[in-house]
Amino acid sequence: MEIRALRPSDGRSSFQSGDEALDRFFHRYAGQNQFRHHIGVTYVVVDTRRVLGFATVAPRQLEIDELPERARKKLPRYPVPVLGLARLAVDKSAQRMGIGGHLLRFVFRLAAKMADDVGCFGLVVDAKPGAVEFYATYGFTPFESLEGQSEARPQPTAMWLPIQAIRAASDPAH
Repeated sequence: MEIRALRPSDGRSSFQSGDEALDRFFHRYAGQNQFRHHIGVTYVVVDTRRVLGFATVAPRQLEIDELPERARKKLPRYPVPVLGLARLAVDKSAQRMGIGGHLLRFVFRLAAKMADDVGCFGLVVDAKPGAVEFYATYGFTPFESLEGQSEARPQPTAMWLPIQAIRAASDPAH
């Protein structure tokens, strides 16, 4: 298995995670967001023939007051740069094989590199209700949430992981 940036030639239409919104994004929008609009990059886990999972990331910023109180101590009073994990999904045929954790640790390494190269205070994910526990096992903690709830899109739980924890957790032995 390999993790790499999505390529235009990657077949996306057969990917099925079981989450209609994630599948629709991957089938229809991941390519145009990456190749045409340049608003995020989707990384894929591939075996010899197909995509087994994906994670889409984009830089973000957080208002200092949105951070947990403990995280904002001694910080300047202006927005801080973070890496946003916009989406993460694993094909049904590959679920429960550790691919989601493998992708997340890859995103940790991206955040650590971003911290070194251009500045990054941490990683933010808007976790769907069923994914909160998964992210919590990696040290993410909830904080006051973002707007955008609807019946079709339940309120995500904004979760935070500081760069120090990312560096520690990006070790594959974790």
